[in-house]
Amino acid sequence: MDISAEKLAYLSLLSQQFPTIQAASTEIINLSAKLQLPKGTEHFVSDIHGEYEAFLHVLKNGSGSIKRRIDELFVYDMDEKEKRDLATLIYYPEKKLAHLLPKTENPDAWYRITLFRLIRLCRNLASKYTRADVRAALPADFGNIIEELLHEQEGSDNKLAYYRSIIETIIAIGQANDFIEAMAELIQRLAIARLHVIGDVYDRGPGAHIIMDTLMAYHDLDIQWGNHDIVWMGAAAGSAACIANVIRTALRYANMETLEHGYALSLLPLATFAMDVYGDDPCERFQPKIGSDEQFTQNEIQLMAKMHKAITIIQLKLEAQIIQRRPHYEMHDRLLLDKIDYETGTVTVDGRSYPLLDAHFPTIDPANPYQLTPEEASTVTRLQQSFAISERLQQHVRFLFSRGSMYLIYNGNLLYHGCIAMEDDGSFMSARIAGQEFAGKAFMDRLDRLARQGYFSTDPDEKRYGQDVMWYLWSGAKSPIFGKNKMATFERYFIADERTHKEEKNAYFAWRDKEETAVKILREFGLNPDTAHIINGHVPVQVRRGESPIKAGGKLLVIDGGLAKAYHKITGIAGYTLIFNSYGLLLASHDPFESQQLAIEEGIDMQTQTEILERNRLRIRVKDTDEGHAIQQRINHLKDLLSAYRSGLIKEA
Repeated sequence: MDISAEKLAYLSLLSQQFPTIQAASTEIINLSAKLQLPKGTEHFVSDIHGEYEAFLHVLKNGSGSIKRRIDELFVYDMDEKEKRDLATLIYYPEKKLAHLLPKTENPDAWYRITLFRLIRLCRNLASKYTRADVRAALPADFGNIIEELLHEQEGSDNKLAYYRSIIETIIAIGQANDFIEAMAELIQRLAIARLHVIGDVYDRGPGAHIIMDTLMAYHDLDIQWGNHDIVWMGAAAGSAACIANVIRTALRYANMETLEHGYALSLLPLATFAMDVYGDDPCERFQPKIGSDEQFTQNEIQLMAKMHKAITIIQLKLEAQIIQRRPHYEMHDRLLLDKIDYETGTVTVDGRSYPLLDAHFPTIDPANPYQLTPEEASTVTRLQQSFAISERLQQHVRFLFSRGSMYLIYNGNLLYHGCIAMEDDGSFMSARIAGQEFAGKAFMDRLDRLARQGYFSTDPDEKRYGQDVMWYLWSGAKSPIFGKNKMATFERYFIADERTHKEEKNAYFAWRDKEETAVKILREFGLNPDTAHIINGHVPVQVRRGESPIKAGGKLLVIDGGLAKAYHKITGIAGYTLIFNSYGLLLASHDPFESQQLAIEEGIDMQTQTEILERNRLRIRVKDTDEGHAIQQRINHLKDLLSAYRSGLIKEA
């Protein structure tokens, strides 16, 4: 056997893990067998926007896959109410048990039937995994017992009494509730092998921090950054402009839960400043948009309005400073404070003069409109400190960096949140960065790297450059995760003419319906357009108006169906999720989630309609996936190690 010194050094390291011919052979056998298993189920979600109750329910029910599996397994054994109760028991075991048991005449008999049903369902789901994978997923408590029950041989009399004894003992010693909870957790875990989050965890709804806690505890996932994620990431990195945007958005929608309670971010400096400067200002243009189910006092509403105006003016100044120091962003059309005639209360936009809806600007110096006052600068510094010391926020953002990216290629599919920026003629839009032109995949790669630089770099200039890029990703004209020609913040607040409010979508959104566009993008990222798909979010699909999430002849799938309540009226549904299992692709559309309480008390699940997009002629095996390719590479290395043992190049331990 003739191998290079480098290869021999690698095999020597591998021999420490597999020190004998027998050990290496056993691993080859196990890995080769795993290649023949069906691929695990992938679950795609997008644009969660802080809507934690609906998201957690979708996660718990696997987009309806658990209920479908119950229907298939127990088609002749259970009525519809029993199936619903079993499903919601799996989703919310502790609360469902508390609801069901007081009304159960014979709890022991109910436990017995329910436990056998849960074991049967769990065994069915576990059949797609190796024993080692199932063992790794088992809960710490009851792990050995569950493993025994999962590998019961149905129809065998040899151990029938043994298995029944396990169940009876669990019930007799009062451990049935805990065991059911452990089984429910395992079933949820086995139903989905990997979760893909196609961006926008943050803003709109009240529970982004709860969602992030859930994602951090999830067994296997990836995240493609959305524009609402990147602005929070920039804020955590210290970007004053991103911090201002995060706070302004929260105040605009009276959504302070994540800021104040989730991340313990102190807004006291802003509140104090706002009351000092805008105490007598009614701030009518800055009244928060309050949902019908939210209750605030008039004083709270007025304080939010004053804080809202204060942070908006600060934001406009901070953004202008970035635009001025980064002329290659080509965003000078966003410099509008110097276009105001402060005597007449008008502003000139695109050569036309408009009256201002609010002309009270006590902190703007007309001679130097983009300079922060000392009080504004002090407020910004204190807000930056608050974001920097929020331990939970910093943990969540580090997780977004470690598990997230601008895009992902996984199992032959291309995942990204917004768009691949295009010119009107359908060519990839290019941007100049550090004297170089970037477009398509190269542009996405460069932006990914610069965003990481903005958080992790220890060089002050590099860090600031990266933070400015994160802000640009939030609102820049060529940002692939924003996808519009401008963010018309100033116009929406201060100009009545709605024509100035219009934000033109990038040409991508017109071209994405065409199959040749998807083919072009897939080839740009090195994928086979005959088999690959683009999975996209960001812009809600307006189902109510007849729009389809299936674009480009089925090669591009848009799964933003409006999970957040704010979008339900636009979309007509409450979100899409995509399921990619060993049989093919399924698109699930969801009706609004009523509440966790109704699910528990009445078995009312989120209604889901599933459409089969593609059904494979042959079932997809692990060997056909990215994981399978990595396993095959490991098998090849182990075979090389066997040869090295047998040829005497490496000796057994």
